[in-house]
Amino acid sequence: MSFSISAIPDIRFGEGALSGLPAAVKSFDGVGAVLLVIDAFLAQSGLAAKVSAELAEAGVKTQVFSDFAGEPKLAHLHAAIAAGQGADMVIGIGGGSALDIGKIVACCIASGEDPMHYALAANPLPKNPLKKIMVPTTAGTGSETSATNIFAGPEGKKLWIWGPETKADLVILDPALTKTLPANLTAWCGLDAFIHAFEAATNRNTHRGAQFYAHQALRLITGALETAVKQPDDMAARGDVLLGSCFAGIAIDNCGTAIAHNISHALAGLGPVHHGLATALGFEATLLWLVEADTAELNAAAKACGVASAADLPAFVSGWMDRCGITRSLPAAFKPFDAADLAREMRATENQPMRRSTIRDVTDADIDRFAAAVMALPKGI
Repeated sequence: MSFSISAIPDIRFGEGALSGLPAAVKSFDGVGAVLLVIDAFLAQSGLAAKVSAELAEAGVKTQVFSDFAGEPKLAHLHAAIAAGQGADMVIGIGGGSALDIGKIVACCIASGEDPMHYALAANPLPKNPLKKIMVPTTAGTGSETSATNIFAGPEGKKLWIWGPETKADLVILDPALTKTLPANLTAWCGLDAFIHAFEAATNRNTHRGAQFYAHQALRLITGALETAVKQPDDMAARGDVLLGSCFAGIAIDNCGTAIAHNISHALAGLGPVHHGLATALGFEATLLWLVEADTAELNAAAKACGVASAADLPAFVSGWMDRCGITRSLPAAFKPFDAADLAREMRATENQPMRRSTIRDVTDADIDRFAAAVMALPKGI
C-alpha cells in the first residue's frame, strides 16, 4: 500500500514553552506587527497583555482580537481580518476556534479576499499567507497541525476552508496553559482527540503513516485523560493529553474522521453543543455497530487503547467515559428537535465525506437508528 504524509509544522513541546514565543516570532524575517487571536477568558486573565508586553520588548507591535465565543462565525472572521490589517504574522492562542480563526484570517489578510471566497474549496488559497504560530490551550481539536478549518457561514451552516496554506508554521505545546480548563471541558476535549485518533486509524482512508501518530495518540490519551480530569495540576498527564491531541490532529489531517463526527457535525447543525461532547455521544452510540466490522485496523486500535480486541472497546469506552464524568445528555436547545431532524442533518451534503469514510457502509436505516439513539438522550440536564 502506498501513502503520503502531509507536511507537519515545527512543534515545540514542554511546560513553560510559551516563554520562547518572542524569540520564535523574531526568528521569522520581517515581522514587525502581529495579530494575536486569543480566547476572551485568556485575554481577561492577563495573558494577552503579558504576551503583548513581551513582544513589545522584542520590538514587535501586537493587535489583540478576542471578541468571539463558541465556534467561529463569519462575523468573527470579518472582525479579526479588520483587526489584523497591517500585521505580518498571526498568533493563535486558545481552543480550536481561536486557532481556526487565526489560520483563516492569515490567508484572507494576505489576499484581501473574503473567507467565503475560499469556503468549500471554491477558489485556491493564497500561496503566501501571513506566517502563523499556533498555541493550543485545550487538548482536543488538533487544529494546530491541521489543514482543515471550520466556521459557520452566513446561514449558520458549518463550512470548511482547507489547504496546506492554512497550516501553522510553528506549534507551541505548553501543558501549563491547559491547567485552568475545567474538568468537564478537559474530558470533552480529550475524548474529541481520542476519537480523532481512533477514526483516523480505522476508517477507509487509513494508512500506516497516519496510524503511527494515531496509535501513539490513543496510548497517550487513554493513559492520561482520567488523571488530567481528576488531578488538574498533574502536568505529566496534562502533557500526555496535549501531545496526544496534537498527534491525533496529524492523523486526521491525513485520513479524516468517520461516523462519530458525522453525528457531531449534524448535531451542531441543529443547535449549540460542545463539539467534544457531541462527538463522544455519537461515538458511544455507534461503537458497538462499528466494531462488528472486526477489521485488523479496529483490533490494532483496540490494542493501542490497552484492550485485547475490538469487541472489548464498547465496554471499555463507556466505562472510561463514566470515570471521566461524562454526562450523557444534550443541551436544552435540542428540546424542539427529534430523531428525524438529526437524521436529516446527518444526510446533509457537507456531512457525507464522514459517512463515506466509515469502515462499514452507513445505510439510511443505520442513520435513522443512530439519530434515534442520540436524540433519545435527556435534554437540558
